Amino acid sequence: MELNIKNITKEYGNVTVLNDVSFTFTPGVYGILGANGAGKTTLFRIICGLMKPNHGSIQYDHKDIVLQAEKYRSILGFLPQDFRYYPDFTGLNFMMYIASLKGLHVKYAKKRCLELLAQVGLDDVKNKKIRKYSGGMKQRLGIAQAMINNPEVLILDEPTVGLDPKERVKFRKLISSFAEKKIVLLSTHIVSDVEYIADEIIILKKGRIENSGSITYLLKEIQNCVWECLVSEKDVNQIEQLYTVSNRKYGEDGVVLRIVSKEKPFIDAKQVVPTLEDLYLFYFREGE
Repeated sequence: MELNIKNITKEYGNVTVLNDVSFTFTPGVYGILGANGAGKTTLFRIICGLMKPNHGSIQYDHKDIVLQAEKYRSILGFLPQDFRYYPDFTGLNFMMYIASLKGLHVKYAKKRCLELLAQVGLDDVKNKKIRKYSGGMKQRLGIAQAMINNPEVLILDEPTVGLDPKERVKFRKLISSFAEKKIVLLSTHIVSDVEYIADEIIILKKGRIENSGSITYLLKEIQNCVWECLVSEKDVNQIEQLYTVSNRKYGEDGVVLRIVSKEKPFIDAKQVVPTLEDLYLFYFREGE
């Protein structure tokens, strides 16, 4: 099983959203990290065949997805960032509707829908109209519909938006249990969600892949670039103008700042172990 992105470029007029992006995905969970406008949603829509690139191609098992459109759709699951639903459908009716679009047999479809609704914690509201669902419940329904055909390729664009911490934990467990022998791509601004479940991280910046690899591999890049130091409260704003600050903690003696910098920011600054959130800020500093 292999999903191959070859030299994908997407332009809107004079704006290049994706610039010669290439990557080969094999079974596993891939976290796509990027700031707003990095090209994540555009890349996902191209992989799903919903948008055509200006250049390049997508291949699944060494065959262009355009030449196997129907087969490819049957093994694909997708949760878009702007997940759409019919508000007067019940959760179960909506799932059954999606199952029919995917060509699932009625008997299997009902069993599969009930199973997924239970897994995402919507079993007790399956007969309630979706318009009465909370934002988190709608998002969980979106995750369930993406998995309905047991896809070989599952693409989730901002899947944890609207989920509370407990729901995010359940989501991570669900994806981890589902991902064996499947290709799962997800993007999220909640770095911890990627940190816990991704086998590999892809850094997408201004339409290009800047780096990729395991979290351990990527963190080596900033292993000497994260510092903590104690400063007075009156100096905090000025320091944040000069350095990338990933965290601040107030105490009786002043403010402890966590700073991402290639050079030691202050004489008394101490080096600390970097996290994925530090790496995110290293790549996506404000204005970069």
